[in-house]
Amino acid sequence: MKVLITGATGLVGSELVSQCHEKGYDVNYLTTSKKKIVSELNYQGYFWNPTTAEIDQNCLDGVSVIINLAGSSISKRWTKGYRQVIIDSRVNSLELLKNTLLKTERHSVKSIVSASAIGIYPDSLSDYYTEDETKVDDSYLGEVVDVWENKIDEFEALGLKVAKVRIGLVLSNDGGALPEIAKPVNYFVGAAFGTGEQWQSWIHISDLAGIFLHIASFELEGVYNGVAPNPVTNIKLVKEIAKVLNKPMFLPNIPKFVMYTILGDMAYILFASQRVSSKKIEEEGFIFRYANICQALGAIYESDDECVDSKTKITKEFVS
Repeated sequence: MKVLITGATGLVGSELVSQCHEKGYDVNYLTTSKKKIVSELNYQGYFWNPTTAEIDQNCLDGVSVIINLAGSSISKRWTKGYRQVIIDSRVNSLELLKNTLLKTERHSVKSIVSASAIGIYPDSLSDYYTEDETKVDDSYLGEVVDVWENKIDEFEALGLKVAKVRIGLVLSNDGGALPEIAKPVNYFVGAAFGTGEQWQSWIHISDLAGIFLHIASFELEGVYNGVAPNPVTNIKLVKEIAKVLNKPMFLPNIPKFVMYTILGDMAYILFASQRVSSKKIEEEGFIFRYANICQALGAIYESDDECVDSKTKITKEFVS
C-alpha cells in the first residue's frame, strides 16, 4: 500500500510515517517547505502551498489512501487574524486535495482518512460522548471542527471512502501539550487548572498513529474518536505526571481568570471538558497499547515504577 500524508513532518505525522514503514507501506508526503523534500525508495516528498493552490500532482502516483493531518496549530493566541488562519489552513488544504483529485484523470486513491478533533463535542462534566453525538460545542473550537468536518465530507462526492478521526489530547515527549503541562511540574509549580474536574480524553501518540493506519488498512468509513479507553480529570492527569516525574504537587489549583489573562480566549482549551468513548474503534478490532494514563506516561518517561491503578477502569470518562 502507498499512502499520501499531509502534515507528515509534524508530531503525529512523523510517528505515522515510522509506523507505515514498519508495516512496509510506501509514503508520499506533501510539504510547504522545499527544504523538507526527500526522495527515497519508500519516502517521497512533494511541494504544495494550499494558500496559493499550488501542488505537485505527481504526489498521487500509486497512492491508494490519503491521510490528512494538515492544519495550523490551535496552541497559539487566538487573535482575530489567527482565528481565520486556523480555519483557512484546514479548509484550503482539503479544497486543494479535492480539486487535485478532480483534475487527475487517472489516480488510484480509494479513501481519505482525515484528522478532526474532539473539540466538536459540547463542554460537559457529565456527558459521555460517542461518535453519534450531533450537538456541536458553542465555542470557536466547536465552529472550527464543524467547518473542518463538513469540508472532509465533500470527498464522498468523489466516490472515496471517507473517515474522520476526532483527536483528543495527544501525549508525546517530543512535542504537543504534554511537555508544556509537565514543565511547571518539573519546576515544582505544577497545579490543576480551574476545579481540575474537567475531563481530558487523551491518547498516546503511538496509538493515535495506529488508529489512522488501522482505518486506512481496513478502508473503514465514518467518524472515529482518537482517544484512549480511560479518560481522566485534569487533576488526575497532573498528579500522574508529578508521580512519574517524582515531583511533589502541593500548590492550589490555577484559577480560570489567571490563564485567560495570560492566554486570552485560547485558554478555553485548558478548561473545556469532553469525556469521550473509544468503543467504536475498539469494536473494529483496534487494540490499544496504552489504555491507562499511568501506563502511557510511564512509557513516555521510561519509568519503571509500577502503575498502582493500571488495572483500574475509569468508568467515568478534550483538542487541539
